[in-house]
Amino acid sequence: MNIPTYTAQQIAERFGLQLHGDGDTEIHGVATLAHAGPGQLSFLANPRYRAQLADSRASVVVMRADDVEGAPGTALVAKDPYTAFAKISALFEVAPVREPGIHPLAVIDPTAHVAANAHVGPFVSIGARSVVGEGCVIGTGSIIGEDCVVGDGCTLIARVTLVTRVRLGKRVQIHPGAVIGADGFGLAMDAGHWIKVPQLGGVVIGDDCEIGANTCIDRGALEDTVLEEDVRVDNLVQIAHNCHIGAHSAIAGCTGIAGSAKIGRYCLLGGHVGVVGHLEICDKVVITGKSVVRNSIHEPGEYSSGTPLTDTRTWRKNAARFKQLDALARRVAAVSKENE
Repeated sequence: MNIPTYTAQQIAERFGLQLHGDGDTEIHGVATLAHAGPGQLSFLANPRYRAQLADSRASVVVMRADDVEGAPGTALVAKDPYTAFAKISALFEVAPVREPGIHPLAVIDPTAHVAANAHVGPFVSIGARSVVGEGCVIGTGSIIGEDCVVGDGCTLIARVTLVTRVRLGKRVQIHPGAVIGADGFGLAMDAGHWIKVPQLGGVVIGDDCEIGANTCIDRGALEDTVLEEDVRVDNLVQIAHNCHIGAHSAIAGCTGIAGSAKIGRYCLLGGHVGVVGHLEICDKVVITGKSVVRNSIHEPGEYSSGTPLTDTRTWRKNAARFKQLDALARRVAAVSKENE
């Protein structure tokens, strides 16, 4: 495998960065400040790691202008070092080559259409009336059910399941084990027994979205579950039926979003967040990890719930007092009223 090599000058020109030091310094890889060696590029974005700069063996470091004086070697100045580092790192990512064609162990319904330059791996199943677009990669063991559309340039890495009526935009990437378009959790109680509500909708995922491993996105009951363009979903996330996720939002692992919740654009949900169904979160909202959203949010900003970590003895004392809060509030209100 050929490892690409770039000079600091080439990287600076390619990404519009300001060069300080030797532009002929060669780079053949990337690493963290603490573990980088000669020939590798690193970055300094968080001030907590500034102390590592002096001892770092990285040949080039991407940093803000304020940190250049402390750089022991060549530096590349960026307004946002982490974003610049992400773009530079892509130069050294070697993706596996997927030749166009359909593997002989794949099973494709006669009514399905697969673009001639798509790659369909072994043990793939593609159902009736489904469409796989130009340049797609359908990895080993993936299942595409009936009436699905996989847009141009999509990648289903392996063992991805599109159950039925799933429509992917262009350049969507889905990681192993994800299930898109399974039945939503629709139930009605009748005479002491559950009746299943048919899930007649589908799932629509916009361009440039990424879905993490073992994540589930359920199809809608009547209308579609929708993810707008450039939504990023981590591993082990549950998005229930009829949810609507706005463009450019990101959802971290183990988050659960109940049915018919609507999340705005540019929202960030931390790990293990819970969102109650049938509520709305406006644009540009940040929900910190392990929070539970029980009411709609109408103002942009950062929101949190839950209690911070403490020693168990203190937590038990506080937990015992949780039950007393209502009575205490009533007493305070009564005293306030007496003093009016």
